Amino acid sequence: MKRRSLPVAAALAATAALLLTACGSGDDAASDNDKIAGAGQGSESPKASASASGAPAEDKPDGVDVSVPKDMNLVFDWEKPKAANEAAAMEDAANYVRAIYHGVDKRTSNVAALATYSTGNGLKYAKTQIDVRLEGGWTATGTRRHYQATTRSASNGNSVEVAFCVDSTKFYSKEVKTGKVLKGKPNITDFDYFKIIMVKLPTGDDLWQASKVYVEAKAAKCQ
Repeated sequence: MKRRSLPVAAALAATAALLLTACGSGDDAASDNDKIAGAGQGSESPKASASASGAPAEDKPDGVDVSVPKDMNLVFDWEKPKAANEAAAMEDAANYVRAIYHGVDKRTSNVAALATYSTGNGLKYAKTQIDVRLEGGWTATGTRRHYQATTRSASNGNSVEVAFCVDSTKFYSKEVKTGKVLKGKPNITDFDYFKIIMVKLPTGDDLWQASKVYVEAKAAKCQ
């Protein structure tokens, strides 16, 4: 597992937020805002299904905190690609997801990890999602599964598309004030297909950032 130190000042230089899709079917109010305006819609089917369950990330993979509470179970059910750049991009795509849920738990988009793992539209998408949760007074609980991951590199080697399915049938919104978990019957709205464009940070040692996020909602191919 690659690990390198990122200067704290650089990590704190920007704001970021969170990547939240349908947080359980019982949270219709939140899921209506889960797809950012202007984001493209994925159209390609995943090429292969991963079989191995990913291990939990280190709490500080790049010198920044991406820890989440025990009741936020982020499962990455995929295998690393053989290409080094694609494996690194996939790892940091997972760290992007971990970092934004770290932001959910801390109730702020201004956490170092979110600035570390996102930029451009990726940062904008994340901020939109965290703002929805903050305004609604929600956090998250349960298991969010990421699977059927594929990667594709740009010819210049500085950009990698990481695509995957998300199953949120057991991942729910929870009211911060009351602790009430908002559950509903699982349905197609709990399945999404993501494409995250990861770009290599020129000054970072193998650090990749989410620059664009494309979401296909109600993704039947992910069921």
